[in-house]
Amino acid sequence: MICQMQKKLHIRKGDQVIVNSGEYKGQKGRVLNIDRAKKRAIVEGVNMVSKHTKPNAKNPQGGITKQESSVHISNLNLVDPSSGDSTRIGRRLNDKNKLVRYAKKSGEEIK
Repeated sequence: MICQMQKKLHIRKGDQVIVNSGEYKGQKGRVLNIDRAKKRAIVEGVNMVSKHTKPNAKNPQGGITKQESSVHISNLNLVDPSSGDSTRIGRRLNDKNKLVRYAKKSGEEIK
């Protein structure tokens, strides 16, 4: 079995992102989950799909529910913390010699 190194993604769980292409272009949301193998992310309130569910203990009625589906990482940009606009990500060493992400537009560090 060959162990394959995965590249670091520019988006992490909990980041505030904006969709830059496709049907949901311009929508903002928080990243709920990341699938590194498929390079896809689930964003809150974006790419809503209808799912048919059987009645169960959690949902005794059953029926059709709305839930988020994944979006490809290439269609997402991080929201700049200072301006609220989309920005690209860079990595640099901070004063404590720790690698941190920063917004390329404003130069502000991303928490």
